[in-house]
Amino acid sequence: MKIKKGFVLREVCGQNVIVGEGLDAINFGRMLSLNNTAAWIWKEGIRQGEFTAQSLAVAMCEEYDVAPDRALKDIEATLAQWLELNVIE
Repeated sequence: MKIKKGFVLREVCGQNVIVGEGLDAINFGRMLSLNNTAAWIWKEGIRQGEFTAQSLAVAMCEEYDVAPDRALKDIEATLAQWLELNVIE
């Protein structure tokens, strides 16, 4: 998977949000608010370029004190939502 071209993470009024930029994102037409953990997942996805739920979970466990199975479960749920919203591919 990878972050879809045209979507970026911005801080707006102290909130982390994904916004669409440019013609590729013209149909998005909204902002997607992220908590700090989801924002970290987004940034890590950008850093990795091509990623899987497993590669993100490994990175999360290296960064935070979280059980591997919990990290994977939470990341899979987040990625499923992002796939549904068409911000990753």
